[in-house]
Amino acid sequence: MYVCSCFGITEQQVREHADTGACTPRQIASACKAGTDCGNCVRRIQALLGRGACPRRELIENGASEPLGGVSEPLAAAAGAVEPVVLSEAA
Repeated sequence: MYVCSCFGITEQQVREHADTGACTPRQIASACKAGTDCGNCVRRIQALLGRGACPRRELIENGASEPLGGVSEPLAAAAGAVEPVVLSEAA
């Protein structure tokens, strides 16, 4: 049965993406575009994903050190390596 009629995505395809690690509607959208056009399928995708086992969710719940954004600490540190410029007001 089709979940996303805009892009022709089926329940089976959503389940396959979930099996490969897409645990949220946003991750499903990244994998196959489902939910990115009219949005009518987002609740159905949420229902299909349910609250079952999710490898990423289990990592987070077990206190894994990876940030929620998926950026590794060295990359995050490099991104913040530039100090902000402070402009002083002219008197």
